Amino acid sequence: MATPKRYDRIAFVASAGTEAQTALTQLTKLYGNHDADDADVVVALGGDGLMLQTLHRHMRSGKPIYGMHRGTIGFLMNEFTTHDLHTRLAAARESLINPLLMRATDVHGAVHLHHAINEVALFRQTNQAAHLRILIDEHERMAELIADGILVATPAGSTAYNLSAQGPILPINAALLALTPISAFRPRRWRGALLPNSAFVVIEVLEGEKRPVAAAADHDDVRDVRRVEVLSDKTISMRMLFDPGHSLEERILREQFGY
Repeated sequence: MATPKRYDRIAFVASAGTEAQTALTQLTKLYGNHDADDADVVVALGGDGLMLQTLHRHMRSGKPIYGMHRGTIGFLMNEFTTHDLHTRLAAARESLINPLLMRATDVHGAVHLHHAINEVALFRQTNQAAHLRILIDEHERMAELIADGILVATPAGSTAYNLSAQGPILPINAALLALTPISAFRPRRWRGALLPNSAFVVIEVLEGEKRPVAAAADHDDVRDVRRVEVLSDKTISMRMLFDPGHSLEERILREQFGY
């Protein structure tokens, strides 16, 4: 009797683009398409946006997620091919990702809980710069930051918006978070901080009525926040699969050297 393959039952998801939908049709004919609840693995066809959506949707399932690039940006995706997918899945390397948990309190006192795989970010809502107070593990570290905003990024998200805001690239296995200002005005030379991923980050909004601020955990937005708490949620570990030689660790390392 043949030994069962590691990932026999595959659930495919695809973005709405033509390339992704064509790939979905091709792969479904070759491998079938199981319901995600009964599948061994979820294969996402699209770009990084679809990968983030898929990770969020299956965050608590423990199912491995394997992406193939059929979209715009494909940093989190493997190369697309229809050939011998079972073998590729069996040979794939696994990266474990812990999301951030955002607890945002708005002007009305309502509390909003959202998870982020890339980053939690605070932004000014109007032309007025945000005035923010930063506490780390209940100790005030900055009495007032005047900026367009600030973000807390995971290693997986450090090459996304965090990098565009001049934040550091973090190795995927580093037990770190990046705290990065967005267009800081005061203190002008502050470039942010590296924090242990055990840190409890609190950002308080000063003069919130005059200088309203919104918060976002990946794609989940909260308007008119007054206090945002961020921590790494170690109760959730998401499993991402990458082809050998193209692991997330390798991609992040290449990004640090500019290729």
